[in-house]
Amino acid sequence: MSVQQRATASASAPDPIPGGAPPAARGRAGRKRSGGPRAGSLVLLVLGAVVFLFPFFSMVVGSLQAEPDTSITGIVPQPSNITGDNYARINDSIDLLRGVTNSGIFTGGVILCTVVFGVLAGYALALIRFRGRGLVFAMMLLVQMIPFQLLLIPLYVMIVRDYRLGDSYLGMIAPFAINSTAVFVFRQYFLQLPASLFEAARMDGAGELRILWTIALPMVRPALVTAVLLTFIGPWNEFLWPFLVTKDAAMQPLAVSLANYISNVSGSVANPYGAILAGACVLAAPAIALFVVFQRYFVSTDIGSSVKG
Repeated sequence: MSVQQRATASASAPDPIPGGAPPAARGRAGRKRSGGPRAGSLVLLVLGAVVFLFPFFSMVVGSLQAEPDTSITGIVPQPSNITGDNYARINDSIDLLRGVTNSGIFTGGVILCTVVFGVLAGYALALIRFRGRGLVFAMMLLVQMIPFQLLLIPLYVMIVRDYRLGDSYLGMIAPFAINSTAVFVFRQYFLQLPASLFEAARMDGAGELRILWTIALPMVRPALVTAVLLTFIGPWNEFLWPFLVTKDAAMQPLAVSLANYISNVSGSVANPYGAILAGACVLAAPAIALFVVFQRYFVSTDIGSSVKG
């Protein structure tokens, strides 16, 4: 190749570095361009967190006030107006430990029944073929459209008068033992599992219960935690049904005890606003703690990790 041909080829070759800028300069420019959106996203996240946490912060501050201050400046804690008397009055007026124990038994029983029946029903609707499976699933979805308030009177007559389960934990748990929402959640998770795993297990002679226990459940741990947390909120905050079923104060859950306390002290204490917020803090604390501890399970999943190729 002549000197002129080599010069023409080098002139027509594309520049390996567009714009003639060195790689380090392009990297700095890219970081500068990407810094803007990241900063904007961070600001939006901080604003969203402040808006979300403000009601809880205001509730805690109000529960610690000796004198009620409902103005905008009341959200700033004043050391001279901070006291724990609102919480002390709750503990003196009701058996707080007994109320928490009753709520724990009530909520734990509902969660246990929800998980057991939800896993079994969800597995059957997702992975077992039987006649009428679609009809059963459609009826389960229709059940979610019926308000629980419409069932209060027949449930009360059946449980209290017929079965004589008033003032008992079983009477409180029975109407919430099966949760159609939990069944739907488990069904959707089971449908995402690779079918080859279950086919291989059946070919090896494993029964359905063994497949469920050894293969399916370990892979749907996020669904288990999600069902537990979503189920926990309902019975823990439930007031109407336990209030109807339990007449004995020793059997009433925390929500009913706090409601009775708030209604009794609202006109007899100097700061009823603080008493109401203190009761709300006591009731909300366990739910918030559970969500904080198990938050990572909402975004984690092992589905598909055992299948390669």
